Amino acid sequence: MRPATEQRTRCSLVLCALACICMPGVAAAANLLHGLFQEHAVLQRDRPINVWGEAAPRESLDVSLAAQNVSVQANELGHWHATLPALAAGGPHQLSVRTRSGRAETVADVLIGDVWLCAGQSNMVLQVHRSLDTRSEIANSTNDRIRMLTVPDASSVRPQQQFSQAAPWRVAGPSTVADFSAACFYFARELQKAVDVPMGLIVAAWGGSRIQTWMSEAALRATSINREALDVMTLYAERPAAAHARWGAMWEAWWLHRTHERREAAPWALEPAGEWRRAPLDLGPWERWGVPELATYDGMVWYRTSVTLSSLQAQQSARLSLGSVDEMDQTWINGRPIGAVPGKTPTDSAPVIEPGPGRNYRLPRGTLRPGTNVIVVNVLDTYATGGLVGPAQQRAIRLADGSSVPLDNEWQYQIPSADVGEVPRPPWDPVRGLGALYNGMIAPLGDVSIRGVAWYQGEADTTRSARYQDSLTRFMADWRGRFGAQTPFLIVQLANYGAPPTAPVESGWAEVREAQRLAVANDAHAGLAIAIDLGERYDIHPANKQDVGRRLARVARHVVYGEHSAPSGPAVRSARRDGTNVIVTFGDVADRLIAYSADGPIGFELCAAGAGSCRYATARIDGNRVVLDAAQFGAATRVRYCWADSPVCTLFDTTPLPAGPFQIEVQP
Repeated sequence: MRPATEQRTRCSLVLCALACICMPGVAAAANLLHGLFQEHAVLQRDRPINVWGEAAPRESLDVSLAAQNVSVQANELGHWHATLPALAAGGPHQLSVRTRSGRAETVADVLIGDVWLCAGQSNMVLQVHRSLDTRSEIANSTNDRIRMLTVPDASSVRPQQQFSQAAPWRVAGPSTVADFSAACFYFARELQKAVDVPMGLIVAAWGGSRIQTWMSEAALRATSINREALDVMTLYAERPAAAHARWGAMWEAWWLHRTHERREAAPWALEPAGEWRRAPLDLGPWERWGVPELATYDGMVWYRTSVTLSSLQAQQSARLSLGSVDEMDQTWINGRPIGAVPGKTPTDSAPVIEPGPGRNYRLPRGTLRPGTNVIVVNVLDTYATGGLVGPAQQRAIRLADGSSVPLDNEWQYQIPSADVGEVPRPPWDPVRGLGALYNGMIAPLGDVSIRGVAWYQGEADTTRSARYQDSLTRFMADWRGRFGAQTPFLIVQLANYGAPPTAPVESGWAEVREAQRLAVANDAHAGLAIAIDLGERYDIHPANKQDVGRRLARVARHVVYGEHSAPSGPAVRSARRDGTNVIVTFGDVADRLIAYSADGPIGFELCAAGAGSCRYATARIDGNRVVLDAAQFGAATRVRYCWADSPVCTLFDTTPLPAGPFQIEVQP
């Protein structure tokens, strides 16, 4: 489900992401042009072209493209920005920048066409070599008029101006397409059949990422639920140790609320409650301890040990080294929170098989004391092996005088109750935090002109689905503030995944799909690509990205290019009671409705008020309507269709495109 190629890559990427926090981008610092503008680039047609870069402070520059010229001056920090007149599709052209002092930079083979930003989580990351029929697809991928750039994975607590490393534009072909986003490539290839212009594809995606990590601080602060964590994020940029302490206090408050424990008996306290068992001396992954309940355990484990220090040692500046932790820790010394690192992040695109980065926490003065010092570590693991994975010799108190005191006393452990719920992540977590990927991967794109955004994300938000419609609406508004007020969004609705239901169920996946449907329905510049029939029961990453691309292209032709055909299959319009029946009416139907493998469509439910009230309904097709038998359910007030993580949905039109999942109120 998660290939080794991406497993190895993700580990180094997480290390890179953590290392680049608070660091300015350096990829193109020596160049006049920003790293986005290089050989083989595609720039957006038919609208002003923004170009920018770095020069000496207050230096004057001349910028030219296809016989268009403009003069600008760098500001006091050396940043310059130019806007060139709009150009029609075509090329190749040269983009040139020359300073009055004689520096010059020229980029060749620049095309003018449509630029698409493809973003989201792992199903947008999934590469062509992991999709269907890859040998043929890669062998036949040569297309000089499709150009591709993948934004390097990077997270940051502050918006960055440069990419974290070089990110070249590549011309589509067998040597370049294999590792590029399959959904994005197939989308452009299909769209180009109807829109015959060069296509520039920019991919900014990270597996397992929640929508909130792709939003700017301003957008996140507009909701009251994020403000305290955002304050910690801001503090982290200036004073990491203080931010760790403040976040630790927030984590403690969450734990005490969830468990109803008294603070003085909490696991990090000097005299904690509960049973503590002896751990193996060398620790390592807890799955290998020979403890049956830990053999396949994913969740959190508490660790506890002590170290004895002299007065001279306790007075020194010091660091706590824990070695590698798999995968996230929250750490205390003497009841004081001193650090939390997301560590390696196994995602739904690629679990990392190597341990996360070593923990080395600077200890504020007054943390250590003469005599016994108690160290407590909460480790959260969500996939594969977990724990303080070592090596053991890396676990020590490292003192300012160069000496170390090893943490070689007995370690104890405790397994908490399984009902504590979802563990909060620090706001600087790349995939579950606040704005970290926006800062590291979207901010460096500046105000580049684009045709639109293709967005495939939501799996990571299925545990908090109630917020998703509002989050998606705010997310689209946020990016439009950067890329243009009417920037189109093409949203891929979540595909089916998991075992099909045998009875009506509540589903976070279904709720996210409904949130996507409603957010798009309320947005004149957005469209929905239905994928409910393209998923796989045993793989969260379905390989059929060709049809995802085709459906995205169809939505784009409707939303962006004004094509009058339906954007994406039959769409529900209304549900009303008619005697003992409920009539569900559909629009955007090509020819007529059809049902596969049965006389009538399956997957319809009639529901009363409240959860747990839904029943499967017998359905038949009547033109562009579906008639539900409600004779035995007079209390029904709403209709659901395809409402599960992995529903079986059989209602299509003759295109054939599926009717998408929905929930709708029944009108009298």
